[in-house]
Amino acid sequence: MAKTAEYPRLMIHEDASCLREVALFRGLTDEEYAKVRSICASTWAAGGTVLFEEGSFGDKCWVIASGEVRVSKMVPNGGEEALAVLKAGDYFGEMSLIDDFPRSAHAIANTDVELLTISKSSLDELLFFDKEIARKILWTLTRTLSARLRETNDKMAALLAMGARF
Repeated sequence: MAKTAEYPRLMIHEDASCLREVALFRGLTDEEYAKVRSICASTWAAGGTVLFEEGSFGDKCWVIASGEVRVSKMVPNGGEEALAVLKAGDYFGEMSLIDDFPRSAHAIANTDVELLTISKSSLDELLFFDKEIARKILWTLTRTLSARLRETNDKMAALLAMGARF
């Protein structure tokens, strides 16, 4: 697979207005939203571009402004297994904002995509200085991770049930 390339900043989403549609930021006031918007960088990737690989170091979260991103795992002797196809308004890579472990999956541009990125260091600084933003974002992030864990548990239970039949 191709490595991620850095792309120039885009002007189309320079105001990062698409952030208002992202669940992670929905509870923010206008002032808080402006602070989050100020730490975002815009980027673009062509369809098929690997945004990050499983096992790589993660230092930012990604928000999809337009297009689609496929999150997948590489299964030994089975190839790529798509876990999700994310669309505008979705975010991914958020686990890298919380821990220093390697990425748990691949992220691949399914189509041409416009993305906003938020670096761990910029978000850490913002959350340190604004406790109310920290409370709101971390609470939403906790609910997101909990929902994704429940979904994974359900998938695992279904796979185990199918395996028991054979």
